[in-house]
Amino acid sequence: MRWQEVKKRFPNEWVVLEVIKAHSENGYRYIEDVVIIDRFENSLEAMNRYEELRKDQPQREYCFFHTSRQNLVARERYAGIRGSR
Repeated sequence: MRWQEVKKRFPNEWVVLEVIKAHSENGYRYIEDVVIIDRFENSLEAMNRYEELRKDQPQREYCFFHTSRQNLVARERYAGIRGSR
């Protein structure tokens, strides 16, 4: 599902999404296609659901956003060990 469709179906809500199609460019993740997992009125509940999903299925890509957001673009986060400088 495209972001514009999500915004129409769930106006002014927090949504937890599974990313189906996305690409990275210049440190940003451009999300193109998603599946809605859950929706919430409050950001804390959305974040908790997101964390549960990440722990249960770390191989999948999940995110959460408020539908007032214009576009689905996020800064990429890197997890790992920094090397010596």
